[in-house]
Amino acid sequence: MTDPDRPRSHHDMGGLPAGAVEPTEHDYALWEKRVDSLMVLLSNKNRQLLTVDELRRNIESLGAGAYDEMTYYERWIYAITQTLIQRGVITVDELGRKIKAVQDREE
Repeated sequence: MTDPDRPRSHHDMGGLPAGAVEPTEHDYALWEKRVDSLMVLLSNKNRQLLTVDELRRNIESLGAGAYDEMTYYERWIYAITQTLIQRGVITVDELGRKIKAVQDREE
């Protein structure tokens, strides 16, 4: 039940009017499958580099504009990246260098 005295965050859509949900099967893009696999590997009980609570906290930390514009798996990869940075597994500098290396390969 929604507390009327608690302000609603932009990601909290529970109880709001919405259209019908049309369940459809679709193929996932390769990158979406990789993000899902990454989540499974990082949250594995032997690694414990990511928890569902961390994923959720980082997704909910997105501003309203970014949250609304990003797809489901874009939010996941953002949250995974933020968690790994917060835990000190990777640095922003390392991430930037890797992104640049991938971009250079694509040119």
